[in-house]
Amino acid sequence: MKKAILATKVGMTQIFNEDGTLIPVTVLQAGPCVVTQVKTVENDGYSAVQVGFVDKKEKVISKDAGGSKKVAHRHGVNKPLKGHFDKAGVSAKRYVREFKFENAEEYTLAQEIKADIFAEGDKIDASAISKGKGFQGAIKRLGQHRGPMKHGSKFHRHQGSNGACSSPSRVFKGKGMPGHMGCKKVTVQNLEVVRVDAEKNLLLVKGAVPGPKKALVTIKETTKVEA
Repeated sequence: MKKAILATKVGMTQIFNEDGTLIPVTVLQAGPCVVTQVKTVENDGYSAVQVGFVDKKEKVISKDAGGSKKVAHRHGVNKPLKGHFDKAGVSAKRYVREFKFENAEEYTLAQEIKADIFAEGDKIDASAISKGKGFQGAIKRLGQHRGPMKHGSKFHRHQGSNGACSSPSRVFKGKGMPGHMGCKKVTVQNLEVVRVDAEKNLLLVKGAVPGPKKALVTIKETTKVEA
């Protein structure tokens, strides 16, 4: 892997290319990320670059219920992380992730990684935590078929049979059932970068990217190779 960056999802819009074709795009605020640690084979056993994204307050001070006493909450940065950021010479960051770049040894502490590492036409993989849907039935969650909706039927959106009764007299592992839907890591591969705004650190990616607005999105060069 040669290129990767952290981004937040701004939302979706549409643009027109040179021949007037409408293209739906997702706008991503990509970077700037700063290098917080460079891992080497000698020290860590492998080569990688650790980056931080989005500034975070070291201490969050607020007043108590009475409005007089100020209280420091845990939402700030703890001492080990503060020492880690101080050693790198950067301010505290909300998100810290690691990328195994092929040229990791060429990076230096506090170096910035911006959206301009990508160019128009690049193919990327976008990963994020999908929107949570809560507890859902098998029809919405897994696309299973419903029962008759009229003619005296009392079976509409229930799941139906889960297996034979006498043999094997149990429900097989992995059987699709109602349950928690969404809120898991989703990766969409081979998306195309339509436009790059280097000044504002914006990437316009063709199509949809997983996650709600303001979600953290990890962008890497695609692992797929087109024939």
